[in-house]
Amino acid sequence: VQLQASGGGLVRPGGSLRLSCEISNVDYSISLFGWYRRAQGGQREAVATLTSGGTTEYADSVKGRFTISVSDTKNTVYLQMNNLKPEDTAVYYCHAKSILDFRRENPGSFGQGTLVTVSS
Repeated sequence: VQLQASGGGLVRPGGSLRLSCEISNVDYSISLFGWYRRAQGGQREAVATLTSGGTTEYADSVKGRFTISVSDTKNTVYLQMNNLKPEDTAVYYCHAKSILDFRRENPGSFGQGTLVTVSS
């Protein structure tokens, strides 16, 4: 599986961005889509996840502000980010885990990351 994230950039506090992640070379159905982030000097943390069945989970810090979704063809996953705050500044990574990854207890695949900077 290959993932290519885009959509990051510089935005003022209170602004919005939409991240996209193109998923390719899929041999097995993706069961779990996700977005993670890593702030400078910090640990990578889960921001939002979406199962193939439509169940979503969000980090407490982004609930009500971020929305994860996937295209009908399941080859693009999005993260709509509203009311951005300076503490949202981080490199954002998309993640995909296939049925085979679950069976083999593999961690899944991450994209290369896209930088989001929230600053006035």
